Amino acid sequence: MTMRERFAAVVSELVESDPRVAVVLADIGVDRFAPVAARHPERVVNLGIMEQAAIGVAAGFALEGFVPVVHSIAPFLVERPFEQLKDDFCYQRLGGLFVSVGASYDYASEGMTHQAPADVALMSALPDTEILVPGTAGELETLLRASYDDGAVTYLRTSVRANAEDRDVELGRLTVVRRGAAGTVVAVGPLLDATLAAADGLDLTVLYATTVSPFDGATLAREAAGDVLVVEPYAGEVLVPAVAGVLDRPARIGSIGVPRRPLSRYGTPEEHERALGLDAAGIGERLRRFFGAWPRPRGA
Repeated sequence: MTMRERFAAVVSELVESDPRVAVVLADIGVDRFAPVAARHPERVVNLGIMEQAAIGVAAGFALEGFVPVVHSIAPFLVERPFEQLKDDFCYQRLGGLFVSVGASYDYASEGMTHQAPADVALMSALPDTEILVPGTAGELETLLRASYDDGAVTYLRTSVRANAEDRDVELGRLTVVRRGAAGTVVAVGPLLDATLAAADGLDLTVLYATTVSPFDGATLAREAAGDVLVVEPYAGEVLVPAVAGVLDRPARIGSIGVPRRPLSRYGTPEEHERALGLDAAGIGERLRRFFGAWPRPRGA
């Protein structure tokens, strides 16, 4: 099951079990919610291609005591209605779950208008916002159930790419995947597997982040060894300031992510990853350039 399929299944279940949950769609994912919409038309609504209005309607649900869940393609959920997110939710201190599909370039075949590598950077500019980037469908369900009604503006970013296995993730916590002595890598969401393949043979600590905000600085400060490199599946070097803010020692901090330039080419997500150096080969080259090719000790 893909992340998006798991999202629709879990939220449909929540609509049935929790009378506070209301789903607002903008002509995206309507078929996935058709069965539950037929049973609860007052709480599952499709506004068509009116994303700014969808955010306003969701805020209305929140003001009436509901828990709104809004779903669309990332550029239409984050970039197009950004002011509504700021004014209708953040300024009024309302909570809601905003679930995207298509970022950074999962819909690259549709052209630049359907790409959104800057979505996480934009959402991180909003105050008190949770940003969740799961690496598998199972992790998505864990994070969704833990956050959907916690009163925060929560951005949950789904992707086509996924890691091979679920990790034991927790909302707001880094997961220690392995420990090393020569440096530290923080891998975000679906780039964990490529990062682990790239780090094979290097004596590096690997930490796994599925919560980008709030960032788990305590675990990083406790576990980090040497310099720190962040591997992020979006643009903006979002975690670099967070890492710098918790280290109490001199260290180099770097980031591998989507370059901050227009992505105007068509192609598959895999082709974009190779071109941008976000596959295992590209990440491996950057790791060795940043840390040096230190082998792991024998028996490690």
